[in-house]
Amino acid sequence: MTKVNIKQEESLSIKFSHQLSVADQRTLDLYFYLPTEMGISADTLNEEEYYHANIIGRRSYFSDALHLPLVQSRFVSLNKRTLEEFRLYLNLFAYQFAVAIETDAKQVRQLTEPEEFYPALLELSERARQLLKKFRRNEPEQDKWQSYFGHADNYLSWFCEQQLLKTLSTRPRSAEFADIKDQVVQYCRKENHYRELERKYNSQRTREDANRISNKMLLLRRLIQQGVVLKEDLKVLGVGLKKFVTGLATGLVMIVVSALIIKAQGFFSGLTLSLIMALSVIYAFREIFKEDIRNAMWRLIQRGRPRWSRTLTDTSTKKPVARQLIWLEFLRPKDIPNAVSLIMKHRHRQNKVESEVLHYRIQSKVNTKEFAAGYTQFQEQVVFSLIPFARHLERGKAKIYSEQDGKVSNESVERRYQVNLVVALKDGKQSVEYARYKITMNRSSIVELTESRLPDELNAV
Repeated sequence: MTKVNIKQEESLSIKFSHQLSVADQRTLDLYFYLPTEMGISADTLNEEEYYHANIIGRRSYFSDALHLPLVQSRFVSLNKRTLEEFRLYLNLFAYQFAVAIETDAKQVRQLTEPEEFYPALLELSERARQLLKKFRRNEPEQDKWQSYFGHADNYLSWFCEQQLLKTLSTRPRSAEFADIKDQVVQYCRKENHYRELERKYNSQRTREDANRISNKMLLLRRLIQQGVVLKEDLKVLGVGLKKFVTGLATGLVMIVVSALIIKAQGFFSGLTLSLIMALSVIYAFREIFKEDIRNAMWRLIQRGRPRWSRTLTDTSTKKPVARQLIWLEFLRPKDIPNAVSLIMKHRHRQNKVESEVLHYRIQSKVNTKEFAAGYTQFQEQVVFSLIPFARHLERGKAKIYSEQDGKVSNESVERRYQVNLVVALKDGKQSVEYARYKITMNRSSIVELTESRLPDELNAV
């Protein structure tokens, strides 16, 4: 699938990203097939809690010219641009640079073999060095623009150093690649010298206090996000409907309770201990079943409805950029689209196990008006944490035995599970595009994320 990129983010998380342009209308569906043996269902996983705690997204303006120095075509003549334009373009480059370095560093940290890790680390260090060099080559001469450039330069230098040091701290031990480690360390020292001695960006008091330097860099990151990261206003849908359902459930329960009370009063003469006991039992059952009835009615009414709406707003112009509707629910087999069911039927026989299907849908409608000056797209990146899934998994207890020269040895093996992910993308009135991924995971990490071939007869559906 060319329009949506899905990859592993951390040890137990995956990320999808895509770009949206002016007037785009896009619906993106993700179907997580969770094997029943994992023990994950609507009874054990609350969709609303999972959404707020384990689905994290960021949405920002995007330019595919990231690796050009300062999106060079926009900086041909700085003197002809306003201060606000300069700040917007500077922030766009700095933000995307930081995101790109962070993403590449995460990918390097996932490499466990020294032969793969160290060359990738050296390439990352060289890429950061080259981009910072090009960035500084376009330093403005005007004093009124210097402060904005200094903030971005200070943050990017510090952030690159931090990402490289963090990656070094997770390195596999190998004396063979000590020279690469030394090169990266020397580059980090050089950047530190540039910030603290050449440019004097941070005071000695700030440098010596980890809390101060961390908070200052957090503030600088927020400054470079200004005008680039879109403001998100999330609204829970169906609040009034839920109150109505609560009232209706309470009313239905009270009708039954009132009928039982009348029956009890007719059965027991006068106010007796038996009548009091009977009323106590009736009211106890009311409290027990009221919540169950309300939840059952609410799940029935809510099924298929969007749960949240999100409005994305430009932080500079204060104008809305896009509106999104979000669904998250466990699906019944009859609610799964035929095309998705067809894709899942073409698994290997040994992989055809009973599954619970967790469905996530995000429907985006971008405004027909133009974005802020110079922007043509915005990018959405959403990270799904699989940690709540991993909590339900069993630890590997089995052992594999082998014999050699009369000696018997054993090796513990881990329990692995395969989660299937089907992605469906529909742009406007175009036909739906599909992709299927296999996520092999255990309790501690995602072992493998691969894309699978789709059935040939899918086009006929």
